[in-house]
Amino acid sequence: MIVKQIYTGCLFQGAYYVESNGEAAVIDPLREVSEYLNLAESSNSKIKYIFETHFHADFISGHLTLSKKTNSPIIFGPKANPSFDCIVAEDNQVFKIGDISITVLHTPGHTLESTCYLLKDENDVPHCLFTGDTLFIGDVGRPDLAQKSLNFSKEELAGVLYDSIQNRIAVLPDNILIYPAHGAGSACGKNMMKETVDTLGNQKIVNYALNGSLLKNEFINELTKDLPDPPVYFPSNVKLNQEGYDDFELVLNNSLIPLDVKKFKELMNIKDVVVLDVRNQNEFKQGFVPGSVFIGLNGSFAPWVGSIIKDINTKLLLVCDNGLEKETILRLSRVGFDNCLGYLDGGFSSWSSNNTFDIIESVSAEDLSHKIEKVNLIDVRKSGERLNGYLLNSKHISLDSFQEKIIEIDIKDKHYVHCAGGYRSMIACSILKRNGYSSVVDVEGGFSSIRNSNFKIIKNV
Repeated sequence: MIVKQIYTGCLFQGAYYVESNGEAAVIDPLREVSEYLNLAESSNSKIKYIFETHFHADFISGHLTLSKKTNSPIIFGPKANPSFDCIVAEDNQVFKIGDISITVLHTPGHTLESTCYLLKDENDVPHCLFTGDTLFIGDVGRPDLAQKSLNFSKEELAGVLYDSIQNRIAVLPDNILIYPAHGAGSACGKNMMKETVDTLGNQKIVNYALNGSLLKNEFINELTKDLPDPPVYFPSNVKLNQEGYDDFELVLNNSLIPLDVKKFKELMNIKDVVVLDVRNQNEFKQGFVPGSVFIGLNGSFAPWVGSIIKDINTKLLLVCDNGLEKETILRLSRVGFDNCLGYLDGGFSSWSSNNTFDIIESVSAEDLSHKIEKVNLIDVRKSGERLNGYLLNSKHISLDSFQEKIIEIDIKDKHYVHCAGGYRSMIACSILKRNGYSSVVDVEGGFSSIRNSNFKIIKNV
């Protein structure tokens, strides 16, 4: 028996490949499916089933493409209502894979169709549980991401989730492994641990949903309080996962188009086109196509694209380092952004050689410390990060809501922007520049550098 976690850090997402005696199954695959096919081919195994724990909101799953390529059925749990052929399994239904089996455990709450899959080994002994977004390591799934048409409040779904966890998961053997669909950083939960696998027994100690510390009404309150708004692109991803999408190969073929500067400029004039620059933030600040939005591949690229650009139908023009065009298109497709018109052939250097470009001014934390009393400082970190320290008189606008609150920033003033390390602040600076803010300064190294300089750090107590 083989159980392989395939973790994608950019999305904080775990897919799973299971194999036994020439047969295999894949749980919650990503949109590009070559890795699962290669795993099966390398051991001369046949992918027999594709299991989906629920309709994902934060990424496009590979269930349809993988089913088409392997002629294998897709399996959802009870209450699923996809627009394509699949097996909507019954609760406790068993599926055999070689010498092992997977049992369906319907665990609604995160969504109504949310389902866990219990893997039993060749001796029919429970080995692990694939929990999707029902149970994370240290947390549980948010109850406010289900389809709005279902008319359930987040409080009602939180109560359903409590029952699912107590009645279906907590009763399982302590020694089984818990394999969730996400780890820390995902917007599908609030306080996940950095680990991506744990025993159920340990989760019964450290996870508030399992350790008996909360009554049902207390659990509901804990789970539903202070929930940030979900990213705007989530419903679009749910719809694609439920109704269908193009195979990645087609998206790549339509998007991997080199554009010379002349053609690139022509396409920039199309209404609502966004120039997306995915280079490193240090390269971007030294020069970029005017009006570009920066979201670098070296950070949490795909989730930030979804959160910042929002509409998956937005037409995109790409500025990449040479050789990273395919990877950029791939990572955009993971969150449903399939409408790339092409990329700047030769990268930014082909633009900068004969065209005007913009820059982002920067300042070191040490230099900032000498003028801090005279600057307008914007902190784009999350609220939880601010609890560990911030600078007096800094204006807090989390990057998640930056575009909506940009009206609060005086366009006539000079603004200094920082995050924790420099990635998110550069995104914010590019948004300001795109919206006509001419005097914008990035604080190099973010709050990490600020902590190590001559500043008085304020802490909430």
